[in-house]
Amino acid sequence: MALVFTTSYVEDSKAIFHQYKRLAEGAMAQMADGQLTATLDPEMNCIAQIVKHMTGNMRSRWTDFLTSDGEKPTRNRDSEFEQPPATRAELMSLWEEGWGCLFGALDGLTDADLGRTIRIRGEAHSVMQAINRQVAHYAYHCGQIVFLAKHLQSENWKSLSVPRKKSTEFNQRVLAGEASQR
Repeated sequence: MALVFTTSYVEDSKAIFHQYKRLAEGAMAQMADGQLTATLDPEMNCIAQIVKHMTGNMRSRWTDFLTSDGEKPTRNRDSEFEQPPATRAELMSLWEEGWGCLFGALDGLTDADLGRTIRIRGEAHSVMQAINRQVAHYAYHCGQIVFLAKHLQSENWKSLSVPRKKSTEFNQRVLAGEASQR
């Protein structure tokens, strides 16, 4: 993804969230349906459970973002790690629902809102702090999705960034592209 220059924190945050969403989607697309529920050990979450958890978190944090506590009384966090979605279609529907809550809330914000106070589990956060908290949280889980997918795909993995031993070639293409745009 090409960097779009901005001085808007809200717009930059949306771009970062979109980047992590695409990264995890690229990993999940490489998985066979059965691999979405595979784990490396009994204490680990599968991709489907991570998606279910992220969706639960996104629903809770981003619904009525400016007006209600980010930890909704209807959320049952523990259940997010049980009974993963049974099908890819169900998994992707949850995935899109969660991101829809996030982007719907962010689309209604401006940089003037960044200093407003919201609450998460009763604790005061500025809007900017809350966004930062969620960027870190979702980046962490998207990284887990990529790690698990890459491990399970092994030699069949298709790189989602600069492939190994291709940095020089990649950098030359980027620089050549920049030179042609000048």
